[in-house]
Amino acid sequence: MAFPPSFLDELRQRVSLSGLIGRRVRLTKRGREHSGLCPFHNEKSPSFTVSDEKGFFHCFGCGAHGDAIGFAMRVENLSFPEAVERLAAEAGIEVPRASPEEAQRYKAQASLRDVTEAACAWFESRLRAPEGRAALDYLRRRGLSDATIQRFRLGYAPESSEAIRRVLAAKNVTDEQMLQAGLLKKPDDGRAPYSFFRDRVVFPIADRSGRVVAFGARTLGDAQPKYINSPDTPLFDKGRTLYAFSLARVAASDKGEIVVCEGYMDVIALHQAGIVTAVAPLGTALTESQLEMLWRAAEEPILCFDADAAGQRAAARAALRALPLAGPGRSVRFAELVAGKAPDALIREKGVLAMRQVLDKAVALVDVVWRLETAGRPIDTPERRAALRRSIEARVAGVADRQVQEAYRLEFRKRLDQLFGEGRFTARAVPARPWSGQGPGGFVRRNWASGRPFGQVPGHMLPGYGDASRRTPLDAAGQRWRILLAALVNHPEVLDELGERLTSLHAPNEALDKLVQQLHIARSFDLDSNGLRGHLQVEGFADLLAGVLTDEVYAMARGAGPAGTAADARAICLDALDHLERESIDIEIEALQARAEADPSEQNLLQLINARRLRIEMAARAAEAEDEGMRAAAAGPIPGAS
Repeated sequence: MAFPPSFLDELRQRVSLSGLIGRRVRLTKRGREHSGLCPFHNEKSPSFTVSDEKGFFHCFGCGAHGDAIGFAMRVENLSFPEAVERLAAEAGIEVPRASPEEAQRYKAQASLRDVTEAACAWFESRLRAPEGRAALDYLRRRGLSDATIQRFRLGYAPESSEAIRRVLAAKNVTDEQMLQAGLLKKPDDGRAPYSFFRDRVVFPIADRSGRVVAFGARTLGDAQPKYINSPDTPLFDKGRTLYAFSLARVAASDKGEIVVCEGYMDVIALHQAGIVTAVAPLGTALTESQLEMLWRAAEEPILCFDADAAGQRAAARAALRALPLAGPGRSVRFAELVAGKAPDALIREKGVLAMRQVLDKAVALVDVVWRLETAGRPIDTPERRAALRRSIEARVAGVADRQVQEAYRLEFRKRLDQLFGEGRFTARAVPARPWSGQGPGGFVRRNWASGRPFGQVPGHMLPGYGDASRRTPLDAAGQRWRILLAALVNHPEVLDELGERLTSLHAPNEALDKLVQQLHIARSFDLDSNGLRGHLQVEGFADLLAGVLTDEVYAMARGAGPAGTAADARAICLDALDHLERESIDIEIEALQARAEADPSEQNLLQLINARRLRIEMAARAAEAEDEGMRAAAAGPIPGAS
């Protein structure tokens, strides 16, 4: 079957080429590309290159070349339709079916491209005609050369409301096609359609492949709004299109840089000045789709919005939209312009070097988010400081990538400690739990003597892991770790509630710490018990699991085994966590006692007092929970209850 070009373009954009090929070829990242041994011929030194930005693989040894679809066809011996079907299923895209209606729609889209191309050529011709003299003079006053005007295919829409309709009608283009292409507008009173663009400089808008799909336009007079764009059409979705992307994407991939401005003239001025990686959104805030396009071209796009209020609002929206999507090699930076100096004006007045300096000084996403959260916010009371911590934690919790989320959490924790002058109380920020050794605002306190978080129990090796001759006998804390892990592996649904509290403990040895981190990561996979075991075994924890998932452990805590319920597992985990946290703070109190005896300074005594206060609070909570349990047991079943 024939697939529409727009669908194939979307499929290629959605499929990670390095991810697809990396399942069969061991790839090594080298700069912006990946390399490895060619899967299509025998070789000892890598000559096979994969470029996500350019969307193709190439072997310099045997000449193999292609995109994601071509790779799937080669390695799996698939036909073109079969390869498309498989990749689309993997990417979660519905494959268009060749129904008569869809075939007609694709044909209509192809016809509309002919319409927009004809309109573009006519607008270009009008710019050079006598009626376009004022528009051409305007562009030249803005410093654009004839070569630049030609490269961007700039044009002029005459003032007449009928001109384009007559011209295209002579080429057998119907009113309906012109309406669908956004060239005409139909009045509500039933009169004939009229030109959408009138007496304006026209900026053609192209898709990723460089085909004209829409237009932007600027008034030459006092008409408002100053700029207008084509409405969304079967060819044009403004939230999935970037102005000049087809001109910028290849250079952006080569240079590892792409610059996002606010307007057409800024983009054109940057290109003319030699910064040929500039693009712009189309009258809307940056969307997730546009950010994905940008990250295909460069790891850290530079957002260069005007310094006025509207530009700063756009920058703020972009920062908060990019943050949840950020990942390793996926962020944004922000170039800070002087008030009143858009890129176009800055280049005209001070030259491209001044613009280059602005781009080179672009600040990181983390700095912009920090400013947005803290600027002008009072922190003069404990409640206000706690509110700021909570606000920042909520913002960070929205980051999908767990590694980046944790990196932001640590960075903001450090900045908050510096801001509040609380450098002695530092640790990872986690959502509030009933009790997990947390300090103000839901932040886990580290102990003052060793720097470890509460719950870290030193020196215990779990059975079934490592050299048996080196294993030490397990004390009560070691056994609680075994019970805790058994309950979590057999009942992974409990991880959703207790996963963060678990990771705040930090395990007694490196191997166990890595297992805890894998449990935390696995929360996002929605695995059942068998799936979680398989995942952990693949990650190299088979021996450690063998020492945890045993009859000995199930005899100590039956509910931790497969026969237990989620409620049983939850209760077992809460009990184990409570004990581990209390035992840990006892160790800390001993260390602080020794420190205070050796140096009875006010600071050391205060730390010891605070640690003892925390221990008392924890004991009180434990006693309260125990009393509630005893009362519930004494009450027994309700008379008459079934």
